[in-house]
Amino acid sequence: MANGGPVQHGYPHLETVRAAITALYRRLSYDTVQTFSTSLAPADAAFCDTDDLHLGAQRVAREIVRHFRLPDARLIVGFREMTHAAHVELAAGPEYFVELNDRFRTHRRDIGAALAHEVAHVYLHRLDLSFPSTPDNEILTDTVTAYLGAGWLLLDAFREDAVSSQKLGYLTPEEFGYVLAKRALLFHEDPSVWFTSPQAYDAYVKGMAQARRDEQQPPLTGAGWAGRRRYAHDRRHAPSAPPEAPYAFTPDPTGQLRVTFPCPTCHQRIRVPVKGRVRARCGLCRTVLECDT
Repeated sequence: MANGGPVQHGYPHLETVRAAITALYRRLSYDTVQTFSTSLAPADAAFCDTDDLHLGAQRVAREIVRHFRLPDARLIVGFREMTHAAHVELAAGPEYFVELNDRFRTHRRDIGAALAHEVAHVYLHRLDLSFPSTPDNEILTDTVTAYLGAGWLLLDAFREDAVSSQKLGYLTPEEFGYVLAKRALLFHEDPSVWFTSPQAYDAYVKGMAQARRDEQQPPLTGAGWAGRRRYAHDRRHAPSAPPEAPYAFTPDPTGQLRVTFPCPTCHQRIRVPVKGRVRARCGLCRTVLECDT
């Protein structure tokens, strides 16, 4: 939790975020992801200063647990001094003890954001889905929180001005915006109407631009003129391609050239023949892609 210090911006964790989206689809399946088409409602996470601190925190925790389809999980919420925003003990359940930073006693509007991240930890723990390193696992947790409809709270908790700043979670604001944009494009949802932080809205706009660029990479037909020209040049020199290119060329056993590229929705690699206009369907997220190979 950044509190008054510098906030990192940009996309330093982008590849891990994309790997997290792929891992989520592989673990849940397309059908299960579709059950999260409705985000957590702002009213379910609302917390005003007149609410009882502990009863209010328990109420918000129950709503987030319900959103993640964990009907038998019970969160016991407490407060103490700590460096991080929150911590959860990942025991066998069904009770999980969550500790929130003492500053949330007076910053109650962000309790929902902190709890969303911790409930996502419980959700991933029950799925037995994790990444090997602790930093990557936290990126996975933030990504899943946002992609499954509760992470807009984490981005809305980002506030920054000339003299102070606050950010919850491990993704940068723009990376949160990127994941929320990927979700918005999938479910035709606009989370920006829920933001109370102007900085959160700006980060979402930047994240949406980055997400749109995923849909504009060759060999997708949505690629721009420059991308198409670069792709045509690389195809002439196949099977070699620049290492920074989002696609790669390989011959199949018959000698037919094929191109592999990431699905713009779930980032699983797709492999299609190089033979002009091709329609491909991602086997993982079922996205239908128009390609010009």
